[in-house]
Amino acid sequence: MENAKEKRKLFEDIHLHLLEDEYPSEYLSTILSVPLFGEYPFSMIKNLTKAEQSPIHHPEGNAWKHTLLVIDEAARRRKDSKDKQVFMWAALLHDIGKPDTTRIRKGKITSYDHDRVGAIMSKEFLLYFNCEEDFIEKVSALVRYHMHILYVVKDLSFGNIEDMKENTDINELALLSLCDRLGRLTPDKEREEKNIKLFLNKVQNRR
Repeated sequence: MENAKEKRKLFEDIHLHLLEDEYPSEYLSTILSVPLFGEYPFSMIKNLTKAEQSPIHHPEGNAWKHTLLVIDEAARRRKDSKDKQVFMWAALLHDIGKPDTTRIRKGKITSYDHDRVGAIMSKEFLLYFNCEEDFIEKVSALVRYHMHILYVVKDLSFGNIEDMKENTDINELALLSLCDRLGRLTPDKEREEKNIKLFLNKVQNRR
């Protein structure tokens, strides 16, 4: 029972720092070595440290380092979100599926379906803390569709645009996707912002 209370307190502390800190990564970095953060369900987040990424697309390193950059970018833009709580938790959990899906295929590091797996895992994580159903569904939906910007912009067949439009707020998804794309070393901000505009234009004009 005491352990459950400690986990709840840690969850609430993370929540507070996500919503209020200029750089939430600083707090997240301090709790990485805390034993409680290595226990379920926080272990699902800590395992991001074990998920290596393609050095071409992610020169910053593993998925944990990427996530820290994303949440700081999200913190800079959370004022633009309609729901800061959903937005910031989606930023933290967006790649939670990578540790379970990362493989080396033909000499390349891949994480196919990490968005689908991550949507399920984010629900599991938030359900542990008895979060409201609407909150859980909105966070998991953003996690589920956060890769769709690439599918839409590059006209790939992997996504389901109609489901995306039905289950997410497109503008919130675009904001999260922008943070995801900028959460790397030396990102091309101008190009990424253009891609977001292209994504929105394609989705909004789709019949």
